[in-house]
Amino acid sequence: MTAAAVAAPVWANAPVRSLRPVPRPGSVAGKPVSMPGIDAVLRDAGLSGKVSVAVARSGTGEVLESYGAQSAKPPASVAKALTALYALHYLGPSHRFQTKVVATGAIKNGIVQGDIVLRGGGDPTLGTNTLADLARTLKAAGVRGATGRFLVWGGALARVAQIDRKQPDEAGYNPAVSGLSLNYNRVHFEWKRSANGYAVSMDARSDKYRPDVTMAKMKIANRSTPVYTYKSTAGADQWTVARGALSNGGARWLPVRQPELYAGQVFRTLARAHGIELRAPKVTQAAPHGTVLAAHQSPDLRTILKGMLKYSTNITAEMVGMAASHARGAQVGSLKASANAMNKWAGEALGMMNARLVDHSGLGEASRMRADEFAIVLARASQQAVLRPILKDIALRGENGRVNSGHPLKVKAKTGTLHFVSALAGYISGPGNTELAFAIFGADVEARKLIGPDRQRPQGARTYNSRSKKMQQKLIERWGAVYRT
Repeated sequence: MTAAAVAAPVWANAPVRSLRPVPRPGSVAGKPVSMPGIDAVLRDAGLSGKVSVAVARSGTGEVLESYGAQSAKPPASVAKALTALYALHYLGPSHRFQTKVVATGAIKNGIVQGDIVLRGGGDPTLGTNTLADLARTLKAAGVRGATGRFLVWGGALARVAQIDRKQPDEAGYNPAVSGLSLNYNRVHFEWKRSANGYAVSMDARSDKYRPDVTMAKMKIANRSTPVYTYKSTAGADQWTVARGALSNGGARWLPVRQPELYAGQVFRTLARAHGIELRAPKVTQAAPHGTVLAAHQSPDLRTILKGMLKYSTNITAEMVGMAASHARGAQVGSLKASANAMNKWAGEALGMMNARLVDHSGLGEASRMRADEFAIVLARASQQAVLRPILKDIALRGENGRVNSGHPLKVKAKTGTLHFVSALAGYISGPGNTELAFAIFGADVEARKLIGPDRQRPQGARTYNSRSKKMQQKLIERWGAVYRT
């Protein structure tokens, strides 16, 4: 029997306010329907665990209906929507992060009389192509090398080895965090079968470049499991992969745990291609000062957040969240400390007195949010059109399971998924000038406690997620029909 089968059923929640006993008829996909009650939708979903839901009228924040909404649940990646509001408040939608190349001495005959420093500015979108542009600018300035060191600095943000320690070592969505982060702090691992076994490579590829790196090393081990092992050594991420798990060829992105060295090695390789000779990179803890030889500005924060909400990039959430905490004036030495600063702001500014997040991305399973509090926040935020325009369009489906592009309801929201956790929060618009804000948090916490070593595919997790998605759509259709204006 699976963990899901023995957990308490979702309808064990008691309503926190009375429900409309007889929903009035609505029209979904052009057909008159009578929508089931919210308790019936939750019961019919067949989910284990518990669900917390709330729907509010956009603008006023009036809660129209809720169920178990005062019971805080893990929000998963829905937490990124709160992080977006936090970052927009303290940094502003037009904020741009800067990455610089700094010289600590004068330039004589193309040689910097001192150190050259790659200075990170907290840009979560920094990529290999950008480092190539910086190297090109350095060449245009006439630089050919330096008498001193090549330093890399990521101290604009606190250094964090990984977002959540419970995730598998090889999870690319769980990298280190630093003020200097390249390619979302992921390295590209590729393998190909050869006459002598396998040829492997580790690089920082983009659509234009493929610079190899030596700070991430891969060794093939004669075993079947575990698929990967990881060990950190001075100056290198040491990986092994099971020979029995490799096919004829393939590739995947692995997390980087030493991000400053990663960016430094890639920049050094790209600079060499332009005739600029730099020494092996060394990490510096001191913020560098000197003459800026080259600089790059990130896209504006609003654009960055739109991409974060669409692709649910964890490292982006953590970096912009920590930057916002710095702007708030908080002492930020860890993700939890930064999340606590955001929790305080959410209570003070938004009335979310029960927000208990442990990071900015929602990857940590200990985070908690209440559906009623967040639905009200979304409803009131709609007046300023701050969040709604940058949320992702969520496709609704027909009874055949296919996307129904003609569905009369339109949803812009943020999804959140962990094993045995499924969340959705955002906005519903439709016929009759309906605009509603909602939050749905579902979790089987007991099933999560029983997850074994195979955290990638625990038994029952896929079924839980599939049933949750169907339940979420039925709730949205109910609300769109019952609360038309």
